[in-house]
Amino acid sequence: MLDRILNEMRDKIRERKYVMTIHGEEEMNNDCLTIYDVECGILTGKIVERQKDKVTTEWKYRIIGQTVDGNEVEVIAKFSPTGKLVIITVYVP
Repeated sequence: MLDRILNEMRDKIRERKYVMTIHGEEEMNNDCLTIYDVECGILTGKIVERQKDKVTTEWKYRIIGQTVDGNEVEVIAKFSPTGKLVIITVYVP
């Protein structure tokens, strides 16, 4: 099941059907990451954890992948009700 979800996320990245939250953009900048690092992290990564939001009951996924430079990056993402991929946050572990 997680493979199917990860493949869908990768398709959304390739099709540019994703959005970055303000928090995600702030964290990306704090860790000197680019949007290409985030995209690469999802395209090369694996889902290591599925979490259920206690308030919204939506599923979100923790992905560990590689940046453009080959460093490790973690991305937390979910699907919106409209079908877009939402990048909640991103950071260097």
